[in-house]
Amino acid sequence: MTVHFIGAGPGAADLITLRGRDLIAACPVCLYAGSLVPEALLAHCPPGARIVNTAPFSLDQILEEITAAHAEGKDVARLHSGDLSVWSAMGEQLRRLRALEIPYDVTPGVPAFAAAAAVLGAELTLPGVAQSLVLTRTSGRASAMPEGETLENFARTGATLAIHLSVHVLEQVLSRLTPEYGADCPVAVVFRASWPDEKVVRATLGTLDPAIGVGERTALILVGPALGAEEFDESRLYAGDYDRRYRPVGHQPRFPE
Repeated sequence: MTVHFIGAGPGAADLITLRGRDLIAACPVCLYAGSLVPEALLAHCPPGARIVNTAPFSLDQILEEITAAHAEGKDVARLHSGDLSVWSAMGEQLRRLRALEIPYDVTPGVPAFAAAAAVLGAELTLPGVAQSLVLTRTSGRASAMPEGETLENFARTGATLAIHLSVHVLEQVLSRLTPEYGADCPVAVVFRASWPDEKVVRATLGTLDPAIGVGERTALILVGPALGAEEFDESRLYAGDYDRRYRPVGHQPRFPE
């Protein structure tokens, strides 16, 4: 018996890995976070599967479902939205499973920031503009931000910021970032990336209306000079005179054939 933690992707039912789809189809028990995981993914569950929406559950209740399946020798598909490596609450579940000696594995999913960048048609790391991407958020009731992990500190690096779970405090985000990036810095807010009701707002830190975030929680805020930039260096990777292993150049190439 194994608990398969599966990243269900950002919203679109077909943005899931083949491995994730096949694991769902093979598990007689499926626990899914119904507040964010599209129900269309449940169509992959086998006939007769026990399907449980864990959105209203506590951690103890989730573990009760898993331990019951373990006692019956039934594999579990545990679906979380996006990718499990960030803000998934997977870590606390894995810690409990290790203590109970219940086997598990993890299948990654398409993260929300990648879906948002795809919607924008944007590369978030442009040569000479930004070569780092920071995934961050503001403090919330569920998790406070550690000291030092502030929007201001990240902004001072000039990196592209992907700010999660913060659109409801958009006015605060804008006021904290504008002194660092400048009012002309591009910003985009992507609501429900890859869902049918997806919505995109592009602006600058100085022109974005903070009221667009009222009543929302899961939209992603992307900020940084790389968004929409046209003046940037071309990568040396594809330069005709760039000597590389798969395309030796010159009389004495670094990687001769």
